[in-house]
Amino acid sequence: MELEITKGYVPGAIGRIAEMHGTYYHRHWGFTLFFESRVAMDLSEFLRRYDDNRDGIWTVSTGSPGGRVEASIAIDGLHADGEGAHLRWFIVSDSLRGRGIGNLLIGAALDFCRRCGYGRVRLSTFEGLNAARRLYEKSGFRLAEQQRGTQWGTEVNEQKFILDLK
Repeated sequence: MELEITKGYVPGAIGRIAEMHGTYYHRHWGFTLFFESRVAMDLSEFLRRYDDNRDGIWTVSTGSPGGRVEASIAIDGLHADGEGAHLRWFIVSDSLRGRGIGNLLIGAALDFCRRCGYGRVRLSTFEGLNAARRLYEKSGFRLAEQQRGTQWGTEVNEQKFILDLK
């Protein structure tokens, strides 16, 4: 299967990334419309203010240029100076999971953060996403906070991971 990694916006990415999140998290965690619509809104807002020198988004597509998006990750650098760069919208479709795509995307995102001189990278997730957690910890992230919460519309044990780059 031919794969293409693209940095920056690709047409259809907002809808496809929101679809992948909505479908996966509904099937496995019971997340609702609240979550999928939040992904779509937050991703749209991020891309509208996207600055290639500060932010990054990478997608993996199958087939020729313009193929179907099957994985994504983003770095939101808007508050990098204070809170740290924000790793967001990391997902790999069922068809590509287990093939090293997650490692590749996290590597690209963290390389970008290092080139930008970011001192810290943060991400929010929740307990139970064990494969993703293994990738984060393998990359040097550490669990910094944990609490029950509903920021995604469903009560879960929310977790904040931090990676200090300096």
